[in-house]
Amino acid sequence: MSAPRVITDSLGGSALARAVQAGALDARVAVTAPAGVDAWRTRAREVAGSATRGWFAAMRDAFGASGPALERLERVAAAGGAVVTTGQQAGLFGGPIYTWAKAVGALAMADAIERQTGVPTAPVFWAATDDADHAEASYTYVIVDGRVERLVAAYEPAAGTPMALATLADVRPQLGRLRDACGSMAYERAYTAAAAAYSGQATVGGAYVALLRSLLEPLGVAVLDASHPAVCLAGTDVLHSALHRAGEVAAALDARHAWLAERGYAPQVADVAGLSTVFVHEGGRKRRVPMAETAPVGRSARPEALSPNVLLRPVMERAVLPTVAYLAGPGELSYFAQVSAVADVLGVAQPLAVPRWSCTIVDPAVGRAMARLDIGLDELRDADALESRLARSSVPEATRRALAELAEAVRMGLMALGAVDATDPDHAVWEMRSDGDTLRLKSVYGTDAAGMTWRFNPDITHATLLGRPVPALSSAVARRFLSYSWPGNVRELANCIERGVALGRGPELTLDDLPET
Repeated sequence: MSAPRVITDSLGGSALARAVQAGALDARVAVTAPAGVDAWRTRAREVAGSATRGWFAAMRDAFGASGPALERLERVAAAGGAVVTTGQQAGLFGGPIYTWAKAVGALAMADAIERQTGVPTAPVFWAATDDADHAEASYTYVIVDGRVERLVAAYEPAAGTPMALATLADVRPQLGRLRDACGSMAYERAYTAAAAAYSGQATVGGAYVALLRSLLEPLGVAVLDASHPAVCLAGTDVLHSALHRAGEVAAALDARHAWLAERGYAPQVADVAGLSTVFVHEGGRKRRVPMAETAPVGRSARPEALSPNVLLRPVMERAVLPTVAYLAGPGELSYFAQVSAVADVLGVAQPLAVPRWSCTIVDPAVGRAMARLDIGLDELRDADALESRLARSSVPEATRRALAELAEAVRMGLMALGAVDATDPDHAVWEMRSDGDTLRLKSVYGTDAAGMTWRFNPDITHATLLGRPVPALSSAVARRFLSYSWPGNVRELANCIERGVALGRGPELTLDDLPET
């Protein structure tokens, strides 16, 4: 069996994401990644030294780790080391490929930091099971018989239901298609892990975490279940601070939005006026805490009933974990330029986001087809252009010659129409242009199926057909011109043009040249 090609790509993204990757923003807005081993060693030691004592013990149950992942976490925590994190919200059967690319990238980066700096470092995957976007969590894509197929699970929990509480639908048909896509599997354990996780009475978030742990823990990657009460308890101080200082946080985000906009960047996360950055969970659903309710919610809500929104989450993570770096996708890189504003207000060290590994995986069968058709990888980014190119190359030579002869015949026919008298209104096609208070009419040759075409410049035509004066004309000229019946008075119009030419003014019309009717 041939192995697929794995090609490393640049991450790309929006202008803001690219600016963060290039280190082009002020360091107060987006922390710049260290340059060189010494700088990484310094950062890793600083982060490890600032960690809350007992962070792993406090969230041990949320990690639920076993095997190599548990061993590495315990070793790093005991040695006062750091972690490299990444994460993703729940997705059917693990979601998009970049979920796995993120996890493998975090592992590779943690290995590199530990090997080159000497600072014990562990990879951690933050499974955002507290997210409530069920549409995003309900689908994935597979390749069956050479075609991409979208698999969708039919569950629609009530709005605001975290995926950790959303009951998983019967996904046996989707598992069957996943099995079909696997074919003669080189690594059967991946499918069996998915089948085991997505069965029984699991929740959407629970199945997601179970699958991630089954495949990632043997590699040494720990998976943190973000909806576990231990995570919220560890982040209590940050969550309550965000409620208490909600007005300051909102003002800081407004200022950051303005700062980004002044420099031509669109903020990744839109501001929602009147809402804080904290969710409160009530009756199995979560809602953003309004500014007016921050004080009473802060006093009455149980610690495990609070959770962060997208801009507060990285700040809370930095407070509860010794995170040396977070591997981020393009959207995440963009919103980290807003996250720093929240961190500053709450007095938490700014988190560092670095680009995740981006790759393209070329299936062996697809690779063979590309080679046969001489298709480059970049051509796949513009499917329409590629389809046109392949269509042209597949046309037989005799057909191409016939089409070329037809095109030449059409060209010669259009040239013959040019011999028609330009002043003959039964054949002329007039293109009208405006110049101040003057209408300029130009003869253009051509006929339609009815024997005559009257084509007006769009700048004029659209306005006149809608019965509105054209701004480029004086209102008097516009009103006179619009009063004509088109093309009934074309003969009179042609006469006006001829009179203008005779007077040496060229093909121009002024108000004096236009008849009253």
